[in-house]
Amino acid sequence: MTPREILAFIREKEVRAVDLRFMDFPGQWQHFTIPAENLTEATFEDGLGFNGSGIRGWQAINESDMIVKPVPDTAFIDPFCREQTLTLICNIYEPLTDEDYTRDPRNVARKAVNHMKSTGIADKAFFGPEVQFFVFDDVRYDQNTHSAYYHVDSIEGAWNTGRDEKPNLAHKIRYSEGYFPCPPTDAMHDIRSEIMRAMIECGLTVDAHRHEAATAGQGVVEIRYDELVKTADNVLKYKYIVKNVARKHGKTATFMPKPLFNDHGSAMNIHVSLWKNGDNLFSGSRTAGGNRYAGLSDIAEYAIGGLLKHAKALSAFSNPTTNSYKRLVPGFDAPINLAYSQRNRSAAIRIPVGKPSPTSKRIEYRLPDAACNPYLTFAGMLMAMLDGIKNKIHPGEPLDKDIYDLGAEELARVPGTPASLEEALTHLEQDHEFLLQSEVFTPDVIETWIRYKRKNEADAIRVRPHPHEFALYYDI
Repeated sequence: MTPREILAFIREKEVRAVDLRFMDFPGQWQHFTIPAENLTEATFEDGLGFNGSGIRGWQAINESDMIVKPVPDTAFIDPFCREQTLTLICNIYEPLTDEDYTRDPRNVARKAVNHMKSTGIADKAFFGPEVQFFVFDDVRYDQNTHSAYYHVDSIEGAWNTGRDEKPNLAHKIRYSEGYFPCPPTDAMHDIRSEIMRAMIECGLTVDAHRHEAATAGQGVVEIRYDELVKTADNVLKYKYIVKNVARKHGKTATFMPKPLFNDHGSAMNIHVSLWKNGDNLFSGSRTAGGNRYAGLSDIAEYAIGGLLKHAKALSAFSNPTTNSYKRLVPGFDAPINLAYSQRNRSAAIRIPVGKPSPTSKRIEYRLPDAACNPYLTFAGMLMAMLDGIKNKIHPGEPLDKDIYDLGAEELARVPGTPASLEEALTHLEQDHEFLLQSEVFTPDVIETWIRYKRKNEADAIRVRPHPHEFALYYDI
């Protein structure tokens, strides 16, 4: 829609408030709201001022003024507001120069797409994320000088088979057996259906929803792929809707990668393909030697090569929390080795098998988790793939064996994922030149991300006693 059409829509739908949303540096939506009558065509051109010093990772207090400009084609009616409210996703600008703000994650994603087009390699990048989450019934946690704990609970939790629920109706989901059970075992079905319908109302295209592998309310709603920036917008809509529908039912949703010990965590597996002039560049063709591996083109293999080469550095964005690396452990479908394979879900990159159609050929990057900032993660993935294509980085031989069953000698030849956020940040320090092409990521963005994550997350966890340390060491 154009700005003029937005104003007509506001009158038609009797909108009373306009909510302006933008993404902070770590990856959460921020917002402020104006009366609907205050939105004019000039607002889209000139923007509105706000204080950027309160946004994590952004401006200092002595240079706090920023400009927010709404993007007309992102408009949707918020289904959770009491007053009829139109939401607009915004871009952030410097007030003195009216230039795009370099630390605005949405700006980074837009620049990645523009860089892709400037290379002539592709004109479209399609991303399709599978965003997993948990819905809990009760969550409590605290951390102070003399104590630290967390406690989560769920009506579905396997640990509640013996709880006096007056009455306990059983049908709890056993650990790691959450795939595809029907109600009443799948107690979250109706909530996910409500989430699905709310997503459709907000403009997302939904393919399906299901329970995920873990006990205790893990689920996923599969949304349709789209171009990079729009898909990142949709991930933020997705998270907002899941959290608010859960809240409506007296429950709480989280996209934390590993809230439960010894069960599956929440991933954000990302399906991706590059296109040019309406053709899928990842689709291979027959050669004299027979079919290409998994039907991949040379460009697809080079893109895989770029992703695998830069995966450790990308993990600082795609797996951006200390908790992320508690998911990347053996035994729960999470990839811990940097390899690619057709169908093998223990590889970091999988080539899904579906209809034998050139349009459906894609790769699935299985490292990212649902805590990531989608704008930065998608942009980083695209830059890694373009680097692989430009430099013809071959990914080596595929690994079609079960990686978890490999012998020690064979496993030692397969590169591993980082074991911690600190390790991922170190890799990003050492390997980020590919991100700086066309100033998509600036040195300031890289340095600020590393500094923020180290100080506020990695170091903050490192200096605090862990509750399990008391079990290990108190009686020493």
